[in-house]
Formats: sequence, structure tokens, C-alpha cells
Amino acid sequence: MDFTVAPASLSRRLGSVATPPRLFHSIHQPNSSILCLAATESYIFGGRQSGDILVWDRNLYSKKTTLKGHEGSVLAMEYAIVKKWLISSSADSTVRVWDTVGLAPFYVLDPYLQPDAGDIYSLAWSQSRETVYFGCQNTSIQWIQFGRDPVMAPPNSQPRPVHKFFAGSHPQYQHTKSLDPPSAFVPTQSSNLTPPPAQCTVLSIPATNIISSAHHGYVYCMAVSPSPYQGSDDLLYADGYSCVYLVTGSGDESVKLWNCSSPAPVLEYTFDCGQGAVLSIAVRKETIYAGCQDGYIKVLDLETKTLVRTIIVHENVAVLSLSMLHSDLYSVSARGQIQRWSASFDCTAELDGHTDSIILSSVVTYSDESGQFQLVTGANDGYIKVWNIETPRSGGTLDGGIHRLVTQREVESTNDTMLYALSRFISIPSVSNSPQHREDCRQAAIWLKKCFNQLGASRSALVSTGETTNPLVLATFQGAGHGVSKKRVLFYGHYDVMAAPARDWETDPFSLSGRDGYLYGRGATDNKGPIMAVACAAAELLRRRSLNVDLVMMIEGEEESGSGGFREAVQKNKDLIGEIDAILISNSTWIDETTPCITYGLRGVVHCSIEIFNDRPDLHSGVEGGATPEPMIDMVKLLSKVTDENGKVAIPQFYEHVRPLTQEESELYERITSITKRPTESLSSKWREPSFTVHNIQVSGPRNPTVIPSRVKSQVSVRIVPDQNLETIAGNLCESLMAIFSESMSPNSIEVKIDHKADWWLGRLDDEWFGFLEASVRDEWGVTPLRIREGGSIPSVPYLEKEFRCHALHLPLGQSSDQAHLPNERISLLSLRKGKAVIERFLSAVGNA
Repeated sequence: MDFTVAPASLSRRLGSVATPPRLFHSIHQPNSSILCLAATESYIFGGRQSGDILVWDRNLYSKKTTLKGHEGSVLAMEYAIVKKWLISSSADSTVRVWDTVGLAPFYVLDPYLQPDAGDIYSLAWSQSRETVYFGCQNTSIQWIQFGRDPVMAPPNSQPRPVHKFFAGSHPQYQHTKSLDPPSAFVPTQSSNLTPPPAQCTVLSIPATNIISSAHHGYVYCMAVSPSPYQGSDDLLYADGYSCVYLVTGSGDESVKLWNCSSPAPVLEYTFDCGQGAVLSIAVRKETIYAGCQDGYIKVLDLETKTLVRTIIVHENVAVLSLSMLHSDLYSVSARGQIQRWSASFDCTAELDGHTDSIILSSVVTYSDESGQFQLVTGANDGYIKVWNIETPRSGGTLDGGIHRLVTQREVESTNDTMLYALSRFISIPSVSNSPQHREDCRQAAIWLKKCFNQLGASRSALVSTGETTNPLVLATFQGAGHGVSKKRVLFYGHYDVMAAPARDWETDPFSLSGRDGYLYGRGATDNKGPIMAVACAAAELLRRRSLNVDLVMMIEGEEESGSGGFREAVQKNKDLIGEIDAILISNSTWIDETTPCITYGLRGVVHCSIEIFNDRPDLHSGVEGGATPEPMIDMVKLLSKVTDENGKVAIPQFYEHVRPLTQEESELYERITSITKRPTESLSSKWREPSFTVHNIQVSGPRNPTVIPSRVKSQVSVRIVPDQNLETIAGNLCESLMAIFSESMSPNSIEVKIDHKADWWLGRLDDEWFGFLEASVRDEWGVTPLRIREGGSIPSVPYLEKEFRCHALHLPLGQSSDQAHLPNERISLLSLRKGKAVIERFLSAVGNA
């Protein structure tokens, strides 16, 4: 059976936006993997598994020399630009410091309890503290501060043999087939160490300079913030920061933030990445980029301790190195590819950097010779490749960080992401009432989970609603402020849609198309468009580091089919959802085409099936007509007596608890009438008065004009309003139908069954939350929104209010002509974008209250 699987990544491929990296020069060292790289103004350094560091002249691209000393694979290198030091670490359990001018060794650093530290996978250098930090295979973090901490090794000390536990160790990439064999990445270390050259000073890390079990896995990568960053003309060092942070990534799938204000780093926060081992890290200003084993890059904010975004590079292909040039992020992967990502998380370049090879390392540097920036990559094919790259264009301040100005281009980029995501979302025909689209619905849920994850949700999950119903998607966009009590808003929506026969549409209903300012596609207004507007509003606030509330997205896949299993799933997962302060929905339309609205009331509904039948077969009217009591005549008589000649429902006590019209309501209706020209009586009758409706009559038999059907079934409904009791009305409806039928003394039988029921809902216009929403609409649109009610029902709204004991708000984004459930469903591009902006304003107002 065919079903639609939308591509997982939300990052647009915008290769034509900027010039892609251009290969400038290749350096080849046969039969040797390039495990790590560093570059200065004059040299490129390549670390090999043999323990040697190859030095290449950047002017002539010829081999200058080889730095020897390590007895195990060179696993990491760092260039200390001010000191002009090259710092390297190895599988021999040592860290070495080299002079990059004279190309000679300076220091050998012995970790505490060497060689029990194992392989030293990662390095970081803090210029302001003159400190080297390094991460070890034994899960420890160690450091040494030059000018303060160094302790000379005993004169006769000899390096200890390699600990047998760490012999032959290497990272395991069970999920990344392209990394086989593992030895291509980190080969086995040597079992015999030789003393360092006589001119080296040996420094032993003191016992005070170690954090044991810093992670629950190998410490694969680290960086320091503030970190060196690429200036417009040179490599500059970031100054003016009062605090230094160490950022570490590990095989335990976490990134840890360490405050280095005191001599010993103090753990300040732990980010759970949950995408496999964290193998690479880049830091720029207050933003951390963490490359994961499963092909994801987590974008984390250092100051607010929040997840900003998730980038899918290639699923299940490890991101092994990250480098930055201003706001451009360069990632390299185990597939041999290079990608460039913009500040708006779009892929602006993608190329095969090392075909059929694993790119193990990368670094961005500036070339005095060529007068431009270069990306240097190294792979297991023995090649070092030098790529000319361009500085990113920026419409605002180049390094604005948290408080930078939001440019018009950035706003447009966020809107483009919303439309791009919506086009992917609509392409999945998630029709819940069609068995043939069951798998499409599941794929829609999977895609939406990944979408929320990429947009910055700190967690997203699929929750089962039963064996025969579609899963619920839950995601949390976490507001700034670790450990700070924040308001929590629940947004409810649904990813399932009604069927859309292509013959009735002018365009493909499952391909988003734009025409005359409208976006056409099934689900555009009900309810995929509003879902994307809300999620992208949260993503935009995260990008600006301005989300100060927790936004929980609860998106079901059975709303169009009766919400089967929804209540049970919510009750079972209340701990996962958490406490909620307010509920927001967007699942209806305005009353007209031009005036924004806020819906504050919904009618309830009772759906009922009536069947009248006998035990005889279907009969011929010419043979039996007039001689047998006909179920169809009984049904017609029954339905005709439910309402009187004035259209009033004849169910006992039906109108007894209907609220009288208040002066405030009357004034609201008058304002609406003055704008929309719709009669007040019409509005009142469909918004605040109960009603009875006959939907259809179905018969047994071949349905030709000569048949007397033996079974007749009718579906009816009752709409209820405040303060009618749902259960009482449902019971009275059944009893009344049975009583009317019994009066006919018919020999036929009757069955009455309640198929579905949902309570009425009425919002509070004097509520603080309503005030925030109304002000947000007014500020964005420049007009006071109309306060309207709906004649229809959304069963989940009153239920969620009762379940979480808080008030609900209903913000329609669509116009009255949006054709929800009908052919050529659409939503205005302006309404969608302004709706997103309204949500941003609302969440900001709530968070700042």
C-alpha cells in the first residue's frame, strides 16, 4: 500500500543563495587518516594515527616538517593564537604543547593518574585564564593553568605503561554503518611510550585539577566560551566577558556547561541531547552547536539554558566536526559531505568534500596569502583539502548575540521556514477516517514530532491512543530560565484532515499551492496551518532568546473522527504534560473576511442514531404496500414530532437552563452586526440557542422506488448551550424519542443510541489571559478584534479545561471563506503570518507578566 513519507529535514537547501566552498588545494598523505587539524597563519597541522603531526607550509602547500613525540594516535589539536602554541592530545595519555614559530616542543602534560586516564579525545584552550582543559576516556575532565598550576614531574620519572583497559579503545558507532571499520577513525594506541625529548618540560596534573566522572561516557569534544571567532579581517579574540565557560560533549548523549570563574570548573547545567553520542562542539557567543552521532546538530543557548533548534544533517550519519565563520556553521560528516548552515538554519551549501570517505576533522582559518577565509578538512582517505569560503552576508550587526537587532530578512526567513514546513506537512494525506490512510497518519505524526524537534522543542514524543487510533504528538518548547517558575501554555490542535477527492479541487489537495495571496491545500486552515504558525512563533522566540513561558504542543490525529482514545491518553500522560496554566486553540475561522476575531464560546453536541426495523425482509410496495406497517413512515412521523410548527424542540425541559441574553452580549452582537451586516437574531440563534438537526436517513434494500425497506436508520444531533447539562439532555433526547415512538403503537421495533457527545464551552472575557490575547491581536492588526462565538463544537476544549483546571482561549486564524472540510480549502498568507506574529506577542506578554 502506498503512503506518503515527507522528508524529515526542515532546513531548506538554498545552494544558490551564496557561493559554495571552492576547492583551493589538496594535500595527500597516502595510507594515513587525518584525525585532527589545526592551522596558523603559516602552517597547517595534521594529526595522524601514527602519533606524528605533519606540518604543511600554507604558502607553498609543501611539507615543512613532522612533529614527533606522541606515541599514540593524535586525537585533538588546538591553536592558542596569542601564545602561538599548538596543543595536541593523544591516545598515549599525554597532552603536548608545541611552539608554532620554531616548530619545537615546549611541554608534555601528564594527566593525573596517567595512564589510567586513557585516550585524551578533546582539548580546549582559554586565553583569558591561560588554561588547557582536556577530556579523557576515563570520563574525567582535567586542566592546568600556566603560571599557577604546573608541577614539575620528578626528575627520574618514567611514563607508565598503557593501562590494559584502554588498550585498543576507540569510539563505537553502532548506528553509523559508514564508520566501519572503527579503526579508520581512532586506531589502537601504542603499548610502549618513550620519554619526551630532553628540551621538553614535563608537567604533571595535580590531584586538585581533575573532575572524576564528569560524564557518564567518554568526553569526546569540548570548547571554551568566549571562544576565538572569525573577525572580518583577522582572527580575533572575544573580550569583555566576565565569565569563562567550558562546554563538554560526551558519549552519554549530553552537553555540560561548566562555570570556570573559580580555579575548578563548576557544573552549571546539563543539556540532554538524546541523539546519540555528542561528537563535536562549536561555540559562538552565547550559542552552542553540538554535533551528534545520529546526524543531528543541537543548537543550545548558553545564557538561557534552552534548546533553540535542531538541525537534521543526515539521519544516522555522525556529525564528526563543526567549524564556524561568523554566523555560518560548517558541518562535516561520516558520509564525506560538507554542509554550510546559515543563521536561519538553512543549508546554503552542500558538497561531497571527500568522496566515499569519512571526514574526521575541520577548521576555519584566515589565509594571508589568498586574503580570504578557508575551511580545511581532513579525512580517512589521507587528504587534507583547503576550501575558499566567503563571510556570510548580514543585514544587521555581525555579532549581535542575544540583544542583536532583528532584521527584516530574519523575520522573512522565519516566515519562509513556516511555509516550507507547512508544504511538507500538507503533502502527507493524514485522513483519519479512511483505513487506507492509516499509515499516512502515522507518518504525519512521526514527521510532526521531528518538525517540533528541529524548531526547538526540548522534547517531543509520540503517545499511543490505542491499537486502532492514531498517536498523539506531544512536544515542549521550554522557556528561558533554568530552575525558574514559568507560566505553562498548552496548545491543542490536530494533524488529521478530512478526505479530499481530487476531482473536486482546482489543484492537488495534498500539495500546497499559492494563488492570489492564498495558500491552497487540505489542512491549510483546519488545522495544519495554525499548528505551524504556533510552532514557528515559539521557534522565533527561541531564536531571539525571548521565550519566557513553557509551550506544550498537544496535537492529536483523531479529531475529525471523534477523538478516539484522546482522553485516556491525556489522563495516562499527565505527568509528561505537566501543570498547565492556560489552554490555547486555533481551530475555526473569523466571521467575515477582514476583521480579526477571538472566539469565546462553542455549543456542545449530542450525536444520536435512531433505527426502526422489523424481522421481515424488504418488501415490494406493489405487493405489500398498505398491508404492512412501514419503518420509513414510522421514522418520518417520529422525526416530525421532535420539533413543533415553530421549530422549537419538543424535548421536555429542553430550554429550562438556557442563559438569558445579557446586556453585555447584546452590545457585542450589535458591534458585530454593524461591521458584518449580519442580523443579531441570526447570530444569537446559532451561537447561544440550542437546536435539533436531522442529518440523514438510510434504508436497507436496493434503494429503488418499489422497495419497502425493513430497516430505516437516521442520524440526528442536538446542539446545546450554557447552562444545559450534557448528560441530562442526552438522556432526555433518548427518552423523548422512545416515548414518541411508543405513542404510535407500531409493531416495529426501535433502537436509540448516543454515538458521541461533547459539552459546551464559554470563555471568560474578564480573564487576564483573554486580555493578553486581545491586546496581542489589536497590536498586530491595528484593530480591536471581534468577540465571537461558534455554533459548532470542539469536544477537547471543555474536556481539557476540566482536566487541567484552567481556562481556554480560542484564536481563529482563518477567514470565513477558507472552505474547511470543503474543496479548495485555503488560508490567507497574510492571516497566517500575522497569526504567527500574534502568537509571538501573546507568549511574550504572558512571559513578561
